[in-house]
Amino acid sequence: MSANPQWDISRALRVARLFHLVCGVRDACVTPFLTLYLRQLGLAAPWVGILMGTKHLIAAFWAPFCAFLARSHQKRRVLMTASLLGSAGASLFMVLVPPLDRDPGHRRCNGSHSLTAEGPPPGVALTVTVTLASEPASNSPAGVLSLPGAKSSGVAGTRGFGEGPGESGQEPFSYTPGSSVGSTQGTRNRSGVLLHPDTPGVTGSPREGAFRVVSPPLPLSAGGTALASPANQSAAEGDGRALGLSLEGLQWTFILSLGSVVLWELLTSPLEQVADDSLYEYLDFVDATDRYRSLWVWRLLGTSVGVCGIAALVGPLDCFLATSGPRGVVHFYGYSLVSALALLVSIAFPVPVCRRQEPSYRTVKALSLVVGDPHLTVLALTIFLTGGATSAVQNFLFWQMKDHGSSELTMGFSVALGLLGEIMLHPFKAPLLRKLSRVGTLGLGLGCLAGQLLYYSFLWSWWSVLPAQILSALSHGALWWAVSTSIEHLATPGTERPLSAVFRGHVCGSGASLGSFVGGFVVTRFSLPVLYQACCVLLLLWLALFLSIQPRLPQERKINYSKLLAVEASDTSDSEQGTERDWLVKAMREEHSDWRG
Repeated sequence: MSANPQWDISRALRVARLFHLVCGVRDACVTPFLTLYLRQLGLAAPWVGILMGTKHLIAAFWAPFCAFLARSHQKRRVLMTASLLGSAGASLFMVLVPPLDRDPGHRRCNGSHSLTAEGPPPGVALTVTVTLASEPASNSPAGVLSLPGAKSSGVAGTRGFGEGPGESGQEPFSYTPGSSVGSTQGTRNRSGVLLHPDTPGVTGSPREGAFRVVSPPLPLSAGGTALASPANQSAAEGDGRALGLSLEGLQWTFILSLGSVVLWELLTSPLEQVADDSLYEYLDFVDATDRYRSLWVWRLLGTSVGVCGIAALVGPLDCFLATSGPRGVVHFYGYSLVSALALLVSIAFPVPVCRRQEPSYRTVKALSLVVGDPHLTVLALTIFLTGGATSAVQNFLFWQMKDHGSSELTMGFSVALGLLGEIMLHPFKAPLLRKLSRVGTLGLGLGCLAGQLLYYSFLWSWWSVLPAQILSALSHGALWWAVSTSIEHLATPGTERPLSAVFRGHVCGSGASLGSFVGGFVVTRFSLPVLYQACCVLLLLWLALFLSIQPRLPQERKINYSKLLAVEASDTSDSEQGTERDWLVKAMREEHSDWRG
């Protein structure tokens, strides 16, 4: 920019809207479906929780640090360009991560070029065929359990061992893998190893089967007999060797996934905050920051369009872009393509340049303000718990929908439904805050989030999640409206934006990280409905505590602006010392100190 730049606010806002729209589409290509892709790689819930917790933790602290460095060294446009280019390349590393099941036999395209089920989704009863051995145990020790696509015998109905042992040489078997819900009933998927459940309805028959899917073949015993025969002992030795290979594959899959996610998040997380700070300061030069407040709508619109669009493309394009490995690589290719489009838009993105920068410690001031103000401390604890509970929904809701037979298009539509509901509810923001107050609106948001979690724990079909998504407008939108309004009232002059960044970044991100770490182990140890119910109880307990302690908190200090103006008008002293005593002038000078000189 020149020394006397010409401020074209209309053009800057048009570019900013387009940039937010494209970035919304870009994020929607991968972010909502990332945990589903990690599950298809063969990673169980604890490993997915660790990956997502690490991702949230990096975003919470790395993004503000990069934004500070870019502002201090006048490298905002360089950082934006590097972030878009680097994240587009880093996302493709996820395509190279080898899945635990490298057998392409479970991926088939039918005549309409769409993929069939790539394996049994944990939690869904999927019938497979067991070829039972009719020879003695010494000749044929165990039958082989085959999945669709592995043998020509295919899939029989949706029932279990319902027929007698002599009615058919092949019997359908229904099992429920538990990698997503970690249930104590049915199949478990631990460390990528499928374990066969106790099979009800089959008694008194020493028949064994073996899984030949992702994991090593494990002996399948209906009645627990004939386990010590020589044939079974040799089979067990082979199973042990296969188990070692499976655990080694799990280790490499997890390590490569962790490295890819960390690199990807390090490159992509600074973009949003750097772009927001640049646009805000650009508009602040001409006192047009009021027009900055409406730009969030464009990002939500982009996310709504992107999440549905990429979900509609996954099925047809996966057949052409991948021949092996899990489905979902289209998400990463789409992310890279949209990143290239965002890079072109970012060339015209308004980035202010000032000739001299002074050191800024506003984040430290905001953190000290949170610690020193009881109202902000309670609000921070609320956002921390909300972030942890929300991570449970974001990480594992698509797992549960997949277990009920949902398509990715339905998953994308459920996300878009919540975002569009938030946009449509926004015109009622002021009346809602006026009728319920900030505390009441915050309590309403917490109550709706708890109700959503409780509802999710009782899902019965793939479409049953859609009604609850309407509550996202209140559980997310209304809750953050109350938080933003509280920050405006409680923050000291010049700390509103840093304080808001602390709440959205550090506090909420830390809560989401902890929730992801803990949630994965809860899912494995208990089940996904138990995780949702535990989060619901925790939020309701905190809501009761939050409402009960509000009357006991110190009263908020209110500023009498009429008295302040009267004092200012009566002040006839023009000395610099008298001006410095005015806190309002001090705050204004601190706010614009970066642009002086």
